[in-house]
Formats: sequence, C-alpha cells, structure tokens
Amino acid sequence: MQTTTAKPIKVYVAVKTDFSEDGTMLPREITWEDGEKFTIERILDIRQAPAMKAGGQGDRYTILIKGKQSYLFFERSTNLTGNYIGRWFVERKIA
Repeated sequence: MQTTTAKPIKVYVAVKTDFSEDGTMLPREITWEDGEKFTIERILDIRQAPAMKAGGQGDRYTILIKGKQSYLFFERSTNLTGNYIGRWFVERKIA
C-alpha cells in the first residue's frame, strides 16, 4: 500500500490592497478562486520569507481571517518597469 502526502501548491488570488503613507502594502480582502471573498481582520506581521511549503520567495503577511491565522504571500516581479509589480498567493494542500 502506497501512502501519499498532501503537497501544498501556490494558489494565486486577487487581493484588495491599501497603501500606508510610507508606501507599505496593506492587504484588506482576498478573493478566492471560486469568487468567495474573505475580509482580512488584522495583519499580525510582515516580513520577507520563503513559502516553505509551496516554494517561492516574497513578502509574507501573517494575517487573521475569521479568527484564524494564515499566511498571504506577495511575489515580486523581477521587471522593475511597467504596471506589473507582482502577485499574491496562498498555499493550498492537494492530495
């Protein structure tokens, strides 16, 4: 009998974001791939960190949604010009 473990993958999501006076991005709402929206109740921490489960590097936001702590990542674009500065993702387990 073969045992398989769930492997996390990146799920790119739409995020409504505000900016503070000093330019810090502050995510406010996540729209999941099925269109369901989740309000970010609180940002607990912001730091550069790898997505240890799904891979990748970026800004890791520790957030609170429906009273539960989760991570939201901002993956920066390597292109320094234009309107595309990066995209948001979360980690999701798949079987």
